Amino acid sequence: MTRGLSATENINVESIPRRPSVALCNETQLLWEMEVCGEEFKRKMDHVDPQNWCNLTHFISEYHLFSLCTETNAERINCYWPNPLVESYIIRIHKHFFSNCTLERVILVDPPDDTLTILILIPVFLTLAMIALVVWCSKRSDILA
Repeated sequence: MTRGLSATENINVESIPRRPSVALCNETQLLWEMEVCGEEFKRKMDHVDPQNWCNLTHFISEYHLFSLCTETNAERINCYWPNPLVESYIIRIHKHFFSNCTLERVILVDPPDDTLTILILIPVFLTLAMIALVVWCSKRSDILA
């Protein structure tokens, strides 16, 4: 039976196990930290020619540091990463710097008929060969055993 507690009973509070405290995400501080990371990224991107903004090789280290900054700061203030606030900030950065980087639509073309025929026939013949091998081995099980 469980014992009820009343106000007249003396309880040793220190003996009651405590649940570990969970730090909550401070969203205001998170937004501030994202702004700090974003401003640093913008300063570094000022040194990259805008014509090269669509070529990742020209700013990969700056982008890596921006991503690392957002992740480190989010985790430091007990926020998970990525989260909706961080994602929306990163999307704003992308819209600012990379909105004109979309490629023309790639037109998909079927492979030549010879290539297509080979790609179809190889698995068909391999399947038939495996079936023939299984049947042949099952008929010769007395010799193989």
